[in-house]
Amino acid sequence: MKFNKAKCKVLHVGWGNPKHGYRLGDEWIESSPAENDLRISVDEKLNMGQQCALTAQKANHILGCIKRSVANRSREVILPLYLALMRPHLEYSIQLWGPQYKTDMELLE
Repeated sequence: MKFNKAKCKVLHVGWGNPKHGYRLGDEWIESSPAENDLRISVDEKLNMGQQCALTAQKANHILGCIKRSVANRSREVILPLYLALMRPHLEYSIQLWGPQYKTDMELLE
């Protein structure tokens, strides 16, 4: 399998990491302070703060769309919209940055 060297980057993780340089063939691989994979942003200190901020921002945008487009704000109308539109964004990869969190399905088991 051939690698696209332009898309390869090194993410040095951990404290006290000597940050060695790595090569792929005869080309040096660029180092990166943070990377995204499967819509999850991780930096070199494994800090999920940026990921949480982006998730909260997306959730606020969805709530704003619901507020602007729905006239009836009763619980019977808002709750299904919240569960269908916003909650999946909040729960995506929650086990990674909040391992103690349990989803409804886990609570039912």
